Amino acid sequence: MASASFLGLLVLVALASAATAQLSPTFYDTSCPNALSTIKSAVNAAVAQEARMGASLLRLHFHDCFVQGCDASVLLNETSGEQSTAPNAGSLRGFGVIDNIKAQVEAICPQTVSCADILAVAARDSVVALGGPTWTVPLGRRDSNMSFPNQALSDLPPPTDSLQNLMTAFGNKNLDATDLVALSGAVHVIPGPSRRKQHQLLLRGVA
Repeated sequence: MASASFLGLLVLVALASAATAQLSPTFYDTSCPNALSTIKSAVNAAVAQEARMGASLLRLHFHDCFVQGCDASVLLNETSGEQSTAPNAGSLRGFGVIDNIKAQVEAICPQTVSCADILAVAARDSVVALGGPTWTVPLGRRDSNMSFPNQALSDLPPPTDSLQNLMTAFGNKNLDATDLVALSGAVHVIPGPSRRKQHQLLLRGVA
């Protein structure tokens, strides 16, 4: 039987790939062949400096995908945007890392690689950097030019929510109770003696 951590990552992949059958892992092979290696190097450096950043990038990707799909809308720095909502304000981290990666990618391939793809790849690479499993990331997403604070408030379940409310929130994304349990355990892909603490931080919205 597959581990809960691996199943949880499959849930993230399902969210990241939903309604995007036209995406391809080779999308940038011609237009920006060094994009993935650039992202990986930057993520490795960030995680080496602070291991906690691995969990933060994974959580940032999840919060992006759970609201209107994986469109980088959570990265928009608007006064009343998604970043300012209760599920995100003061708890989401890693924006500076993504900004740094975007700057490096822009330097080699201007206006080519979307922030949504950068975030998706960075989440995967952060898990791998900490010894977790890898997965194929479909590429070719477009960035949103709008933030969705109302959806962030309604769609992102707080860690204190009841089981029924959590199941309803996941059901609205075509995910079931198995997905809920698996995703809550996905943080355990991060190895080391502090995994339990990392899990607690993630549930409390601190990681």
